[in-house]
Amino acid sequence: MTQTNFELRTNGPGLYEVTREVRGFLSSGPSTGLLTLFVRHTSCSLLIQENADPEVQGDLQAFFHRLVPPTSDPSMAYLRHTYEGPDDMPAHIKAAMMPVSLSIPISGGQMVLGTWQGIYLFEHRTAQHTRQIFGHISP
Repeated sequence: MTQTNFELRTNGPGLYEVTREVRGFLSSGPSTGLLTLFVRHTSCSLLIQENADPEVQGDLQAFFHRLVPPTSDPSMAYLRHTYEGPDDMPAHIKAAMMPVSLSIPISGGQMVLGTWQGIYLFEHRTAQHTRQIFGHISP
């Protein structure tokens, strides 16, 4: 059993690719197994998404901002949890809609990802944060 904790500094909303860091972690574990990644926060998510065209990440961010705007938007006036800022409760909603953990098979010491797939932390808050992603490899 191999485990680690990744730390990632974010600078506002967006998708932050962590594929390279995760690949580096695989060298310390078994050549076959299952990698589990878990983000230890309630206002960001983990995604496997296309990593070839940055427009994909921009479009995803724009879509979720439109779907769940900040509480300063009149359409969100029904929300009560607003004392941590206009982006906080919408961030919790987005995190509830997207995964906070991922399971990725490992074969031959490599993640079994598709050609254009990368692993991303999807930050939903506007302020800078230090995020933690816990990684675990099961043989």
